[in-house]
Amino acid sequence: MNERTIPFPEGHCAVPHCAELLLDTLTQHHGIGAVALDAERRELRIRYDPATISRATVQQIADRVGVQLGERFHRCVFALNGVSCRGCGGAIEHRLRGREGIIWSSANPASRRLAVEYAGTPEQLPEITRAIDRAGVQVHGAVGTTGRAPQPEEEETWWQRYHLVVATTATLVFLVSGWLLGRLGLIPPAVQTGLYVLTYLAGGFYATRQAIASLLQRSVDIDLLMVLAALGAATIGGWVEGGMLLFLFSLGNTLEHYALDRTHRAVRALMELSPPDALVVRDGQEIHVPVEELIIGDTVIVKPGERIPIDGRVLAGESAVDQSPITGESLPVGKRPNDPVFAGTINGHGLLRIQVERLAQESTLAKIVRIVEEARSRKSRTQHFTDAFEGAYAIGVIVASALVVIIPVVFLGRDFHEMFYRAMTLLVVASPCALVISTPASILSALANGARRGILFKGAVHLENVGVVDTVAFDKTGTLTMGQPRVTDVITVDGVDTREMLLLAAAVERLSEHPLGNAVVEYAAALGIPALADEEVADLQSVPGRGVRAVVRGQVLRIGNEALLENEGLALPEALRAPADALREQGKTLMFVGTDRPLGVIAVADVIRPVAPAVIDALHRLGVKRTIILTGDNERAARAIARQVGIDEWRAGLLPEEKLATIRDLQRQGAMVAMVGDGVNDAPALATANIGIAMGAAGTDVALETADVVLMADDLTKLPYAIELSRTARRVIRQNLTFALGVIVVLVTATLLGEVPLPLGVVGHEGSTIIVVLNGLRLLRFAQPALATRTIDPHAAQVAAAD
Repeated sequence: MNERTIPFPEGHCAVPHCAELLLDTLTQHHGIGAVALDAERRELRIRYDPATISRATVQQIADRVGVQLGERFHRCVFALNGVSCRGCGGAIEHRLRGREGIIWSSANPASRRLAVEYAGTPEQLPEITRAIDRAGVQVHGAVGTTGRAPQPEEEETWWQRYHLVVATTATLVFLVSGWLLGRLGLIPPAVQTGLYVLTYLAGGFYATRQAIASLLQRSVDIDLLMVLAALGAATIGGWVEGGMLLFLFSLGNTLEHYALDRTHRAVRALMELSPPDALVVRDGQEIHVPVEELIIGDTVIVKPGERIPIDGRVLAGESAVDQSPITGESLPVGKRPNDPVFAGTINGHGLLRIQVERLAQESTLAKIVRIVEEARSRKSRTQHFTDAFEGAYAIGVIVASALVVIIPVVFLGRDFHEMFYRAMTLLVVASPCALVISTPASILSALANGARRGILFKGAVHLENVGVVDTVAFDKTGTLTMGQPRVTDVITVDGVDTREMLLLAAAVERLSEHPLGNAVVEYAAALGIPALADEEVADLQSVPGRGVRAVVRGQVLRIGNEALLENEGLALPEALRAPADALREQGKTLMFVGTDRPLGVIAVADVIRPVAPAVIDALHRLGVKRTIILTGDNERAARAIARQVGIDEWRAGLLPEEKLATIRDLQRQGAMVAMVGDGVNDAPALATANIGIAMGAAGTDVALETADVVLMADDLTKLPYAIELSRTARRVIRQNLTFALGVIVVLVTATLLGEVPLPLGVVGHEGSTIIVVLNGLRLLRFAQPALATRTIDPHAAQVAAAD
């Protein structure tokens, strides 16, 4: 048997149902033995007998079957309304299961999208929309699968954004007021009961609404259990216990809603990188059109300082383009005719005419948006288990409580009031109050500890997962490096004064406004070299792609790459060429300086963060097995950085999708991967990695919003601290869960045997809650020893004279 791998085109369906039909259909052909579909890579791996069927025939069959299925099944994405919790995604999918025409659905609360695949024709979309509406799912507008939604989403009102915060706060205020004022005797019992009723209304409204909606769809969830447990407690006088349960449950929903809102804004920030319209030449006229209306072959004009709206190729003009949002390159990249450019990047000093090569929905930026949304929609194993456990636990407790009343009363002749009292006690002791608060108590303490030290975890799952990371991938620019070019080396030819050369170079570069020029100016100022007056510099000229030329103190000064000097008839002496080659090998950018002869060379690089080596050492001591650099920069720069800081591996010249592929390869090898980055180009990798970690001050909004953990102070030393904090939190959580579950088992068993009166059940239940809270609060005092002091001085530039 031979094996043939065939790319699976974007236009063909790849959801589970469609994939099963595809595999079944292919295996029916004589000569095809087995078919496997890699949905992530969108590849078909077909094993076939070459003596029976040819390779070309296999390709033709796969293409034909894929097209046929693509005509039978269609996929549509809707904007999703009314989703305020992570678990709502599973409930929505359950409601749509088996609905007329719908064969598959995936609700993604993070990006507020509902993807649906249905059998039929595109003309049947209105019927599908009505079926979704009948299932009680609120959607508006089919937005398709493009990177930019064709229609803008409605802005949330103040109430939509903060309604859960208001409800949770009101629950706490009413509960504390009723308990405290009643204990002090300041209010009569009727008023106290009224405050408790208000507590139940505020804390139980949304849970009750969700429970009723689930019941109408023949589904039972933990919302129903929480409401029944609270009502059961109230029935036998346990208003405070029921109110505490509702408050904690409401608080958890509020935190989840906040996290989902941050994730949704991440996708919106990605979309806003691309301008909404473009200046295009049509019929000899320059007109502004929406980027969605651009077609392949259009000529787009991009002025200095503007964002490039589309992926294409330069037709005319020269400029330096900041590609860091897409490729991660630390320095602007020179662009000439026939060079490629990307949507979302920033044009520099020159006007560019660009020919469109990709539609807006297929641009590199649009792909990043789709990758982030898809990565966010995937469910973890824990989430799948929780979805299944929720209904079973709720039904089990409800059934058990009902049986505690029915069996003794009907079959054993026991007193109804006695057994109802015992059943309500069972609802109280079986309600997972200690279980509910055991994890939040520990998590909130760990989050507070991290926040005080500049570490922001975006949720409990991320705090827990950081501690099991065994592979850390780093973006280079702005993460391991400072993200700003600085002078690292100054070498002059024999007889040339270094300070004099820097004086002349800084005078010219002060007027050039180029990022590399700014590095020279700042370095000269740091050495105390005085600045020349602007009138001493004349005839400043930019030589695109090579450098600048100006007259300083009556002599022509040239600053740029080697091609500039050679074009001006200045050959580099061997004494300067050898050290220049060595600097290039270190991944540094060289700026040659010359008048009527070469004077020297200034090396500029995005220098390493001083603490980077100590951080890598700490990670290795913590048991991290592999460290790797993923960068869009060149091979020499990546190799030089890796060797200096002690990183094990590096991958250079990577585009965003290639970084993503590397992360997935590592995960397929069984690695638990953390990705540390700061740019938009890191967003897909940050979202797909088991843990995405963004640098704070240096990071783009998208990277910060997309990541699971943010180093707020742009402090890389907090990375090993976060790992150790996570490991400690995991230990405390395990302790709390074991203890809380043990107490529930003991109390439930004793209650069923009739040995636990309600007051004792409440004491045991609340006592276990207090113990797990106190244990969790220990994380507030967690501290880690200081890192080793191996550092690099970013200001230590080498100044030498060439022999």
